[in-house]
Amino acid sequence: MNDKIRDKAQQRQSLINDLTENIIDTTATLIDKGCDQELRDKMAAEISERINFEVNVTLNEMVTKYCPQKIREQVTEAEERRFLRFGVNFRIQHVLMFISVIVLIITGIPLKFPEFAISKFIIIDIFGGLDNSSLIHRIGAVGLIIVGLWHVFYSALSKMGRKDFWLMIPRPRDILDFFHTILYFIGRRGSGPKQGRFSFIEKFDYWAVYWGMVIMIGSGIILWYKEYFPKYIYDIAREAHSDEGLLATLAIVIWHFYNVHFNPEVFPGSTVWLHGQLTESEMKHHHPLEYAEIVEAESNEIQAERQTTDPSEENVK
Repeated sequence: MNDKIRDKAQQRQSLINDLTENIIDTTATLIDKGCDQELRDKMAAEISERINFEVNVTLNEMVTKYCPQKIREQVTEAEERRFLRFGVNFRIQHVLMFISVIVLIITGIPLKFPEFAISKFIIIDIFGGLDNSSLIHRIGAVGLIIVGLWHVFYSALSKMGRKDFWLMIPRPRDILDFFHTILYFIGRRGSGPKQGRFSFIEKFDYWAVYWGMVIMIGSGIILWYKEYFPKYIYDIAREAHSDEGLLATLAIVIWHFYNVHFNPEVFPGSTVWLHGQLTESEMKHHHPLEYAEIVEAESNEIQAERQTTDPSEENVK
């Protein structure tokens, strides 16, 4: 199977090269001064990249449309090496957070749009009234506060937490990756940017949660203990809580769910949040720079072990 795929890929690349030369030769006849070798090389790179992009898009569409399970079958034909992406501690945090957030959305959004029939159905028919709905909403809020504090201590006291927090800090490369991705989406690049452990999309996700939790927890506490605050503070907190809640809901449903569950590359959903692991092919595809770092580190460790155990090395010394 792999030999057939490799042969097909070579044939396709040969056809792309021939088509590239054909386009260059045709273009040369339309240019008054002709094409020197430097211009031909530049044109060849641009044309080949563009054709490769369109070919890959078409190939992915055909596989997705007519045989969506094929890629998964090829991956599972042989047991792949697996890499731990998220530890148990982080996965428990994530589960507690998404349970709390789902509870908050279900009980909170109907209060923003009380005139809708579905809002009345949720508050009255499902939860049995406003008092019960408010109680469940506050239980979800306590869960969000717990996971927020938990993650702060995890990021400060855990070795893996400190490492991931440092890697989550935005850098100039993220800006370049953003524009690279835009160019890829409009067909000006043959592939997207190579990512390390966290892409700029994941960083945006992460810091949006931080910002949202500060606003939601802070304003929620004011609403919870409104008798201790002036009315104008209460009014500001109510508007901030309501609008940020809607914004967070849209960000989760549209942005986060698409990137980690509805994206054609992972549909019908990623299960990394459950077991915390990625296969070797997934690592190479989604996090090639991190994969290269891991392989290099392992190679250095093996080389160091050989140097300390190889008798010939000891004799030379």
